[in-house]
Amino acid sequence: MSTAYLSWEEQLLNKARVALMPQHTHPQTHDQTILTEAYEHAEGIIRCHSRTFHMASGLLPKNERRAARVLYAFCRISDNIVDKGLGDRGRALENWKRASLSDHPPADNPVPLAWADTRARYHIPRHYAEQLLEGVALDLTQTRYQTFDELAHYCYGVASTVGLMSMHIIGFESDEAIPYAIKLGVALQLTNILRDVAEDAALGRIYLPQEDLARFGVNGIADSPALRQLLRFEAVRARELFTHARELPAHVQPRTRPCLRALLGIYERLLDRIEARQYDVFTTRIRLSRTEKLAALSRAFMT
Repeated sequence: MSTAYLSWEEQLLNKARVALMPQHTHPQTHDQTILTEAYEHAEGIIRCHSRTFHMASGLLPKNERRAARVLYAFCRISDNIVDKGLGDRGRALENWKRASLSDHPPADNPVPLAWADTRARYHIPRHYAEQLLEGVALDLTQTRYQTFDELAHYCYGVASTVGLMSMHIIGFESDEAIPYAIKLGVALQLTNILRDVAEDAALGRIYLPQEDLARFGVNGIADSPALRQLLRFEAVRARELFTHARELPAHVQPRTRPCLRALLGIYERLLDRIEARQYDVFTTRIRLSRTEKLAALSRAFMT
């Protein structure tokens, strides 16, 4: 059957399975001090840029925690090149792609060094990293998505790939985990899109599907009853995806499940907050307090 006639879920599942080819390289052979400093440098990036992921990844065992934070650093730098970079961002992203996907980067480039070591140690498929970079690159050229299927492919590129790479770090028990990881990524990114709709529009980006804007009679990204109805509609989509994604922790190693449950809990609570604010994402940026995040972390051990 032509992929044009497959649902977005089937298309993304096929995409993930095709990419499921682990690399067969050896961990870095640099002096251990240099490698330790590279990992510490990567950890500093997550500490500065994402308190949420820093807290959630803190529930992982030491080695997996260190590797997950390197993965985050790779993703954060990739995203920052596109969103905050100056000059020729396309060329900068291509340079970063060569550096970050090298199996043997130089010792003076800490994140690619730690990332190459992590990929080798956990057999993370190179193609997932390539798919993430392709997804991030879309923000350089595409500012509108006609259908939810198109948007789901974008969400896969920038978010589901992160989950799929994470599965190799935290240990998934079978390929049955893959569809849940894909749905979790789409749900997380869709929640981010709902929260950031006003900020993204100010940058000229409208991620909400054009067909949905037309369906609800929304002519622009400005606070209105019609737009709030549309945001409610998309929130229901995200909620359904989160419901399916709750199956994911059962498919990973028991000792890494609390981290996954915590991440799910934090983002579902963020969606709760958006709904409780009646989809007012224009007045202030919606965020969770440290207390609410800590509560999600505590609940992760009780499930």
